[in-house]
Amino acid sequence: MINFEFVLGMDFKLGEFVRFVDERREGYITKIFDDVMIGVTGDDDFEIPVPANKVTRVHGHTYKGIESQAIAEKQIPVSEFKTSGVHLAILPDAQKGSVVYFHIVNETSYQVLASFSTEKESLQKGVFAGIIAPDSAPKVYSASLTELSNWPKFHIQAFFYSGLEVKSKEPLVYETKFTAKNFSGAKRSVPLLKQEAWTTQIDKKEIVIDAQKLKESFFKPAEEKKEIEKPLKEVDLHIEKLRDDFQFLNKEEILKIQLNHFQKALDSAIVHKLSSVIFIHGLGNGTLRYEIQKVISKHQQVKTYMDAHKERYGYGATEVILK
Repeated sequence: MINFEFVLGMDFKLGEFVRFVDERREGYITKIFDDVMIGVTGDDDFEIPVPANKVTRVHGHTYKGIESQAIAEKQIPVSEFKTSGVHLAILPDAQKGSVVYFHIVNETSYQVLASFSTEKESLQKGVFAGIIAPDSAPKVYSASLTELSNWPKFHIQAFFYSGLEVKSKEPLVYETKFTAKNFSGAKRSVPLLKQEAWTTQIDKKEIVIDAQKLKESFFKPAEEKKEIEKPLKEVDLHIEKLRDDFQFLNKEEILKIQLNHFQKALDSAIVHKLSSVIFIHGLGNGTLRYEIQKVISKHQQVKTYMDAHKERYGYGATEVILK
């Protein structure tokens, strides 16, 4: 279950508008560090850590958190409705490269109702909850790369909403623990952030691998292996001997079937160490005879070949002598 309540002992919530007590500054609560420290982001989009007792709530401002209503949607054709493309993007601070910011990037056409929480020692803490509009990328967390080994495990849960008549999308549950390997690859451009960032798509369906079937594909029992049938010493390649529906086949299809049958018969004769095999190809226009002899003239297992028993086949068969 997604916990949409983020109430502290001082009764502040993520997204509330507050004003600093000791200086002329105001903004929205965008982070809750613990029971005494919060992060406030002003118009300059810069988040400032501040003790909770140093700010006061400004009444009359609409709460920007999960209590917001769904966003008005534009009518778009179903064919243009994007159903996938939710990413977790981590981008470095422009001035302090060791500081990174986490953004949930919504490239879909859905409104994404999301929560982002951390986990340490089996205890979870929510740090963000809100509606992420299509083609938007709110900041949900910040951390220092120098403390990567101490980072918590991250959990993201999301529901997908649209007031349009579109195909439903299953709720998203994603969790990860980052290591140095995650930041060894190249960053990619994220147009919505106008910066390059390390990204991972979190709404991509995982490929489920059946371990048992994978194992069976590598270790087939001996009895399951197909045996190569021992061929006849004389193989008739006339199409009427190979297919009952030959009258419905064109010339190219017939030639392909005949050559496939010839190749299988030749391979079988070699496996079973026959001394020779005769291929009856007929006279016709000579195409099949030419293609057969082109193969056997370059085959390493063929000693020689010749016209087979002219008195019996005329020039309509080739005898192949194997090594």
